[in-house]
Amino acid sequence: MTFVEDYDGYYVDKNHGDDVEDKVIYLTFDAGYENGNVEKIVDVLRSEGVPAAFFVLENFITQNKPLVKRMIKEGHLVCNHTSKHLDVTKCKSIDEFRGELERLESVYRDAMGMEMPKYFRPPEGKFSRQSMEFASKLGYKTIFWSFAYADWDNNKQMDPSVAKKTIKECLHN
Repeated sequence: MTFVEDYDGYYVDKNHGDDVEDKVIYLTFDAGYENGNVEKIVDVLRSEGVPAAFFVLENFITQNKPLVKRMIKEGHLVCNHTSKHLDVTKCKSIDEFRGELERLESVYRDAMGMEMPKYFRPPEGKFSRQSMEFASKLGYKTIFWSFAYADWDNNKQMDPSVAKKTIKECLHN
């Protein structure tokens, strides 16, 4: 897995080890659609004064322009999760890979009037050495998660107290 770092990939903050007093947690969210949860998350982040990074899809931007503008205004990063949630390990060429990222960049630019930050999260966490190389060549830093909370199915959520305990037990830099 060392090649992840060779191609500008991040999954653990190595600049804040266990011996450092200030522990740092980076909150990142994959947002493919809005069912009310993303706006609630943004509300909580605002009330706590905490910035986060949101990895979005094309339809999220087109269907939620005011929310995306709010996210940016409130200091959050809105980043590339591909246009259509493509499995990037199946891209046979850098042009195919570039097309998926640039389609989202174009939608973002048209909707927000600015360039999208060059952070990328592969859909479903699927990646290969080649996809990492493609992202790096295109100037992207690939951002993974080191702990993922299975939140995509609203009908299969655990009790909030259990969820909070689970998340707290898995915290690390």
